[in-house]
Amino acid sequence: MPRRPIDASVMEVFWRLRGAGVSYPVAADRAGIARKTGHRALVAAGGVRPRPPRPRSGRLLCFAEREEIALGLAAGLSPAAIARGLGRHRSTITREIARHRRAHDARLDYRASRAQWRAEHNARRPKPAKLVVNIELRERVQAMLGDRWSPEQIAATLKAEFPGRAEMWVSHETIYQSLYVQSRGALRRELTACLRTGRAIRRPKRRTDERRGRIPDMIMISERPPEVADRAVPGHWEGDLITGKNNASAIGTLVERATRYLMLLHLPGDHGAEAVRDAMLAAIATLPDKMRGSLTWDQGVEMSRHTEITLASTMPIYFCDPHSPWQRGTNENTNGLLRQYFPKSTDLSVHTREHLDFVAHQLNTRPRKTLGWQTPAQRLNQLLLH
Repeated sequence: MPRRPIDASVMEVFWRLRGAGVSYPVAADRAGIARKTGHRALVAAGGVRPRPPRPRSGRLLCFAEREEIALGLAAGLSPAAIARGLGRHRSTITREIARHRRAHDARLDYRASRAQWRAEHNARRPKPAKLVVNIELRERVQAMLGDRWSPEQIAATLKAEFPGRAEMWVSHETIYQSLYVQSRGALRRELTACLRTGRAIRRPKRRTDERRGRIPDMIMISERPPEVADRAVPGHWEGDLITGKNNASAIGTLVERATRYLMLLHLPGDHGAEAVRDAMLAAIATLPDKMRGSLTWDQGVEMSRHTEITLASTMPIYFCDPHSPWQRGTNENTNGLLRQYFPKSTDLSVHTREHLDFVAHQLNTRPRKTLGWQTPAQRLNQLLLH
């Protein structure tokens, strides 16, 4: 004989006591149920309180609607007519019929009870991972990862190799999830070393709006005047920091877009917002008025005092979009040249003001193909004389 179901309010008392740390025999006694009943409930739930059933979404078809679909098909109605009677979109009814029929003639083969059972079965969570249940697929993916193929390459190749076997297809995201989320129990964790990044965990991407929130009152590059982009007017600069070992030291760089003229900011102590502000204002003070057009920077926190720089120098500062280094192409190219003098992973605080001036002079007196083999210093002097 099947056991009589326990009243939900009684089990609510039992689980509330368990949540408060009471042992299951005492919780069962206080709730008024047998200790064996409490033990069975505990084992069936895996030792934790079962989650309440989710409320049914109104967008999902219910059993009554499926019965109406079956009756409508038996009466010879079209899916569009059935949809109108149910107040549903006809695509919903068409997909429902196609999903749950077994023969080509859906009018004779659609059954409401079978469709309801299949829908509830497919909605169960968690589902077994595809790479867990399909051993052939798992071994094929692991072999490709061992050959240092990327998950995207693996997913595309499997579709090409097995065009008629959907069970041998897997998305690249599923492969990443199986590597990074070991609770899914599919691929071996050590295979993460075969990925190009070599990361054992996934690094979350920073949202654009979160990044923009780091610096208040930013003026984005989209608002920069058009004449800055074509380099027709001199006096517009690009700036950035090149950092040393562990980002503990830095040197500021300012490059004029039209002439490629370089100025280096000496930051021996730190490269915080105040130090960058002071060094930048000192450098701008040496420029003539016609060379104080604008400055374009990335969204580094060292520019948190950008409004103070603009007020003191009358130079508007524009900020690039996240992950868009090409918007400061001149500066990026110059920073690459500077790495010949200031290698990565070295302490940049040891360089004196005199040495920075020497490096800037070397680059400013080096001929550039983009300037018709003139030097930045020559081009700047021509602009100042006219």
